[in-house]
Amino acid sequence: MKSAINEHLAELTSLRRDLHAHPELGFEERRTADLVAEKLAAWGIEVHRGLGQTGVVGTVRAGSGDRAIALRADMDALAMPELADRPHRSTHPGRMHACGHDGHTTMLLGAARYLAETGQFDGTVHLIFQPAEEGRGGARAMVEDGFFDRFPVDAVYGMHNMPGLAPDQIAVVPGPQLASSDSWEVVFDGIGTHGAKPHLGRDAIAATGQFLTALNTIVSRQVDPLHAAVVSACSIQAGDPEAWNVIPDQVTIRGTARAYTAENRDLLDREIGILAEGAAKMLGIRADYRFIRRIAPVVNDAGATASARRAAETTVGADNIIDDFPPSTAGDDFSVFSAIVPGAYVWVGNGPAEDGALHHNSRYDFNDDAILTGASYWANLVEQELAVKQ
Repeated sequence: MKSAINEHLAELTSLRRDLHAHPELGFEERRTADLVAEKLAAWGIEVHRGLGQTGVVGTVRAGSGDRAIALRADMDALAMPELADRPHRSTHPGRMHACGHDGHTTMLLGAARYLAETGQFDGTVHLIFQPAEEGRGGARAMVEDGFFDRFPVDAVYGMHNMPGLAPDQIAVVPGPQLASSDSWEVVFDGIGTHGAKPHLGRDAIAATGQFLTALNTIVSRQVDPLHAAVVSACSIQAGDPEAWNVIPDQVTIRGTARAYTAENRDLLDREIGILAEGAAKMLGIRADYRFIRRIAPVVNDAGATASARRAAETTVGADNIIDDFPPSTAGDDFSVFSAIVPGAYVWVGNGPAEDGALHHNSRYDFNDDAILTGASYWANLVEQELAVKQ
């Protein structure tokens, strides 16, 4: 299998670098989607477009089996500049493939070509090229556009590159892989006044200080110490920086919350609100609070993970399987798919993080040495899960 995919490795590498040079943000992946659809069609693969605006689904069938699985790759880039000097650097200012979605798309295309040309499986595989993974809700958009109605599957599988692991290593772990990714906002409404006469107003700034201090006690005192969670305040907007002697009427605080279980997700939602209301009451002002549930945690199903592990072992060998890899507090809306059918999400090595260039770093680049590993893993997974009956 690897030798068959390796025959097209130079073409795949060129394709990956072309995608890297032309990054597009979520729901704007028109050139990327066109390229994906063109490649799939050229290989004789059934192409479906328009799910989730710019999403593409390729369908490959072989034999007469009635089982179906889905493989998912994301296509979008990030709104950030690329600072590294490389031949295939971004040609779009302020846009960059800083998370490797160019590589994810390429690996799935490599597997698609192999599966279409060989057909050594019995059933149906739907290849999901998803838009807008980076916080814009691409997976939900595809599901709301009827993905599971049009493409019913028994399981769904995801993959992400991971700097720090070698390109011939794959981490496969059951249970939590990525945290929920939610947003929260607290608006303190006080009574503005002269900074020299605070007694004539109601100080929203003072309430903010109390709230931010207490916020750190949620994880340390409310969450089970054997569990992991994150609550971070990331933005504060208050007053005018030129008004040095004015206590403002209003302060807006925004942040993020992360958890690995539904119970802890609910706890964070509840406790942030309690602290906001408490801080407001202490200072005699009002607090408006909202918790925006964006992405649920990615939790690997035991059965699907076992299938993923078998395919990974076939691809890289048992010695190159990482089975004690810790979950990440980042998020991925792959969870929208895996909340509906069993799913498994694996990590494929991206080599050393050179110059500290991890995901979302302005000097990051996907490692082309991982293309063969990822494409072969996808192909092995399909051939094993949809095995031809002897």
